Amino acid sequence: MASVKLYNMNAKEVGTLELSDALFNVEYKESVIHQAVVTRLANERQGTKSTLTRSEVRGGGAKPWRQKGTGRARQGSIRSPQWVKGGVVFAPKSRDFSKKMNAKAKEVALFSALSQKIRDDEVIFVDAIAVKEAKTKEMAAFLKAFNLEKSVLLVMDNNDEAVLRASANLAKISTLPVEQINTYDVVKNAKIVISKKAVEQIEEVYGE
Repeated sequence: MASVKLYNMNAKEVGTLELSDALFNVEYKESVIHQAVVTRLANERQGTKSTLTRSEVRGGGAKPWRQKGTGRARQGSIRSPQWVKGGVVFAPKSRDFSKKMNAKAKEVALFSALSQKIRDDEVIFVDAIAVKEAKTKEMAAFLKAFNLEKSVLLVMDNNDEAVLRASANLAKISTLPVEQINTYDVVKNAKIVISKKAVEQIEEVYGE
């Protein structure tokens, strides 16, 4: 088992944490991670766009003018695509963009991405994610203590209302309960901050 440093919210080292190699030291598998990210983004698409084709636009049943003798180009309907208010040639229609990925592959992608983040020193383990007051300055002080300048994901073991309120006004911080941890959010954020209890919960759910 690998041992990592454990910090408090003031960036002071308070001990070490043992991590399961079966979960947090997994081989990097880019193809599976890519599949997980693509699946997540595809499932977020609504696919509700819809535009009328020439057969669906109301009106235009009569020929606008006779075929010959007017000096103008022949026209069959005022709802042809070249006309203003005409139908669209290849009109986009509602469709389902969703993709499926089996649970085991999702798990492999998650821990592959998380393991690589740990190897790249992009994961911070803290004894607890907590603040004294539900104020933005508390989380701002946390970012400054760890010198975090890019996007940060807080993986929490509980929905601490004070932490959620304190981080709400900081664009670079996003929060996620441990049961919702996923490959997309792990890859998307530059740094991951995870509590000791959250690690224990992950090992309890996914451990052998």
